[in-house]
Amino acid sequence: MRWSVSVGALVLTAGVLASGVVAPATAEPLEPLEPAPGAELAGIEPAQPRVRSGEVDRSRNMRQVARLPLVGAFTGDGDYGTDLAFTGHHAIAGNYEGFTVYDIKKPQRPRRVAQVICPGGQNDVSVYRDLLIVSVDWLRTDDTCASDSAYGDDGRDTPAPESWWGIRLFDISDPAEPRFIRSIRTECGSHTHTLAPARKGSTVYVYVSSFETGPGLPNCEPPHDSISVVKVSAANPERARVVNEPVLFPDGGSGGGGYSSATSGCHDITAYPKRNLAAGACMGDGILLDISNRAKPRVIDRVRDTRNFAFWHSATISGSGRSVVFTDELGGGGSPTCNKEVGRKRGANGIYVIRNRQLKFRSYYKIPRVQSDTENCVAHNGSLVPVKGRDIMVQAWYQGGTSVFDFTNPRRPKELAHFDRGAISDDRLVDGGSWSSYWYNGYVYSSDLVRGLEVFKVKAPWAKKASKVKQSVFNAQSQPTFNS
Repeated sequence: MRWSVSVGALVLTAGVLASGVVAPATAEPLEPLEPAPGAELAGIEPAQPRVRSGEVDRSRNMRQVARLPLVGAFTGDGDYGTDLAFTGHHAIAGNYEGFTVYDIKKPQRPRRVAQVICPGGQNDVSVYRDLLIVSVDWLRTDDTCASDSAYGDDGRDTPAPESWWGIRLFDISDPAEPRFIRSIRTECGSHTHTLAPARKGSTVYVYVSSFETGPGLPNCEPPHDSISVVKVSAANPERARVVNEPVLFPDGGSGGGGYSSATSGCHDITAYPKRNLAAGACMGDGILLDISNRAKPRVIDRVRDTRNFAFWHSATISGSGRSVVFTDELGGGGSPTCNKEVGRKRGANGIYVIRNRQLKFRSYYKIPRVQSDTENCVAHNGSLVPVKGRDIMVQAWYQGGTSVFDFTNPRRPKELAHFDRGAISDDRLVDGGSWSSYWYNGYVYSSDLVRGLEVFKVKAPWAKKASKVKQSVFNAQSQPTFNS
């Protein structure tokens, strides 16, 4: 993903799309299927029938209240919905073809207010004040929204040295009319990114994660054991620039082989700015970073799991800062890894505690439902639920749906709520399901690969408490403080 474009290169569709609201789904859910007592703790597969296409399996305390489908240019084959960010009463959802802005002032009646067509890969999004930061990890012919793939129509051409990828900045002071500001080219592009605001002032540091290296790729020849740090001033975003490229793995990181991936950069980093900590999921390694000096993050501990972790994908630090949930994206999100053959420990979460600034393994958590071989399912993006004194997380599992679980006791995580739509197809593997599921101001918002934005409500005492915590902005990879 890349850039230096005029506003005219953007394709905005605001008022027309705002009329595309659909009524909340009304399909009756199935009775919840409960696992055998203690099954998730003992690692025993619950004996459950497969949820068939068109059916819904949900816990009694979680229901869907709204959905807005993908529309227009975002409905092509492979034009998947990706990550979410929130600002005020707006949610912004990435898509491989650009991003969409939703008005969620009334969560049960969200409205689509802008759609920006700007191809570039995942287009993961974050918000800082009036800025939208967008990740681009597909090589493009230039950095404009009108650019083409740098690989040519057949996907086999060697990209030109001047091909672009990196991050794009937009002005969203008026969320209904995003305005492009500029682009910053980064090493190996930007698969994901993380915001670490300075302790004072209006500066934010953007930690850019990327990992897909290869001979002939512009500014991405192996080895690639670093991240890019981009300094952005909210007052002067046009001056944003790369200020550091710290090497996180001087020894080259995990060499892979066997079950685990080799490390060539990081997939995702989550910062906890208030505690000057960050946790990184870096393919074959999980890391803990000191970010006291925002421009110079440094690794203070590193762990590996060569037995059960294939690809360290993302990380979530508990509100207390005492534990970390790492995810293993076994199969890259396109495989059925929630079946009996894969089991309870792979394609799951690994829960670690932080002791003396070191990571110590405690347990695995995986949804306690067996999925079919036609459902892509694996641990993916989630966020904390703001409940003081407890560690509760909502998480996407692709076609495994959305799960809410409690890891206050890191040795005995347990599920509190779930919503699982069932297989898209009973006959063949079709990609779909929830990419990101996040809690924001009393509701769970899901960005589904093919279904668009979905909104859920959870009814439980802990959810009622969490609903009282109101946030004006939320990026899952930059954790706020609400639980100490």
